[in-house]
Amino acid sequence: MCECGTPLTVEFHVEGSFEDLIQNNYLDVRRYLRLLPVEDKYTPRIMYPITPIIERKISGHVVLFKLDYLMPSGSFKDRGTFLALSALKREGIRNIVIDSSGNAGISFALYGSTEGLEVHVYIPENTPEGKKSILKLLGARIHLVKGDRNETHRVARESSLGVYVGHWYNPFFLEGIKTLSFEVYEQVGDIDSFIAPVGSGTLLLGTYKGFCMLRDLGALERMPTMIAVQAHGYESVCPKSSKMSSLADGIAIKNPPRRDEIKAAISRTGGTCVSVSDYDIKSALAELMSMGFLVEPTSAVAYAGFKKLVRDEALEEKSKVLVPLTGSGMKLLDKLIRVLREKK
Repeated sequence: MCECGTPLTVEFHVEGSFEDLIQNNYLDVRRYLRLLPVEDKYTPRIMYPITPIIERKISGHVVLFKLDYLMPSGSFKDRGTFLALSALKREGIRNIVIDSSGNAGISFALYGSTEGLEVHVYIPENTPEGKKSILKLLGARIHLVKGDRNETHRVARESSLGVYVGHWYNPFFLEGIKTLSFEVYEQVGDIDSFIAPVGSGTLLLGTYKGFCMLRDLGALERMPTMIAVQAHGYESVCPKSSKMSSLADGIAIKNPPRRDEIKAAISRTGGTCVSVSDYDIKSALAELMSMGFLVEPTSAVAYAGFKKLVRDEALEEKSKVLVPLTGSGMKLLDKLIRVLREKK
């Protein structure tokens, strides 16, 4: 974050074609290193894989589920952590502080443990016990904060225990998310829409930057519309709801620092924003489980948004839609059991 009070971004440009820049001998993140602001000697030890896409035809649309919950730490956050950690290695930083609702903290704790870093993770007291247990297992220094996600963020930023690397602001974390766009392009080509759960906005913004890069390299024929899905009570770009979600803890962020950037990405691509209720999330979660996707409630938000768009006839006929499944349900099985029982 600069003195002007706004988050920083990384301006990174490469010459050549996408096909010439990728390293075809790799089927993990190393395939795209030439498209990222990173030097080989600073890359983390964990090389995350290219995640699969499962295609389903639903309500006349082609829905492409990107299984990012199969990442090493169980969430898409590994993409951002990988690049953020490479920047830390370059600067010789050994002690870091991050605030999280769980998944980002787990990702930094996992990657940090392989690099010998001391990782201080600030989380809300009501963080699911499963995520707390994984943080303990990975040796993270856990700091519980009384209050919501925004209060946790405030406390972490004031910490003197290490360098603050929170993903809301971290420009390298944002750059790392671009690999999702690269993978999607290679796997399925052009898509019509990208539907993302939005709290801090790093998934939508990082993917948007990746699609922009593909367009600038002449690979992408057209930009997909960027569609944000938010949970009731936590709408920063959607119209406000009077109700409050208790399920989508991973995106329970009322005032993301990059709100203007999120709005701009949506506007420039002709996208939109939809808000979903806990009932919508429960229904989507149950349906995803029936398809064989063991994901957390926050991960069901994007699919809940897709279903709402279908009901409102807001998608073009026979659209090709990318829905990322962002976090594993294995981290909070007790909560999943309770939520799905309530659904019945």
